[in-house]
Amino acid sequence: MATTTTTIADLEYFRDIVILVFCAVLIAIYHVYLRMKLRHNPHYTVQAVNRHARSEWVKSMMGDPARNIVGVQTLRNATMAATFMASTAILLIMGTLNLSGQASKLLDTWHLLNFFGSSLPTLWIVKLLCLVTTFFVSFFAFSMSVRLYNHVGFQLSVPSSGHTQHLTPHTVAIHLNRAGSFYSVGMRAYYFSVPLVFWLFGPLFMLIATFVLIAVMYHVDRSPKGLQFNANGVGNDASLAAE
Repeated sequence: MATTTTTIADLEYFRDIVILVFCAVLIAIYHVYLRMKLRHNPHYTVQAVNRHARSEWVKSMMGDPARNIVGVQTLRNATMAATFMASTAILLIMGTLNLSGQASKLLDTWHLLNFFGSSLPTLWIVKLLCLVTTFFVSFFAFSMSVRLYNHVGFQLSVPSSGHTQHLTPHTVAIHLNRAGSFYSVGMRAYYFSVPLVFWLFGPLFMLIATFVLIAVMYHVDRSPKGLQFNANGVGNDASLAAE
């Protein structure tokens, strides 16, 4: 009897791990798909359009010293947004760690609808560890974003007489785009935490949440058709007019 119970528990544990890996592969396939689309259409995603916009914005700010105040205010807003998201990540980490100390009280309640996966305390700790790791990645990404935004704030205000080969609109745009990339990574980590939270209730909920997440990201990541270009830089104005 004990052997049968152990076998069932091991099978349920295996199901959880398999569904976790499957969900991770689905998300990876989605990002590979985006990468392939960007090869044929450099402005397919909102992130790509924003990278181009930031580069042009830096050229505009550094080409007109009278607009330095506008540039600094814009960077301040971006820094405040990244700081807020980093602070939120810390609060989420503390809340998740608090759950780890109440596993014995919450396991029965949180697994009432878990008809498919394991309810072992060991797996519960693994779930929380994955969630905490995701939030730490988010915190690190947002912190790096704040760091780079601060650097760009100084670089943007350097007068044209102080420009060198290491301090040009192109190099400043690279730093600004890195800050934007770290911000995007932080937001992605927040998105990925959604299926992990549903995993606390069972692997089937995580699987459903992953499909919903990919559908939402597919809608949010794509840039408007009027901003999309093919590999030759030709826009889709004809298709936009047809709509």
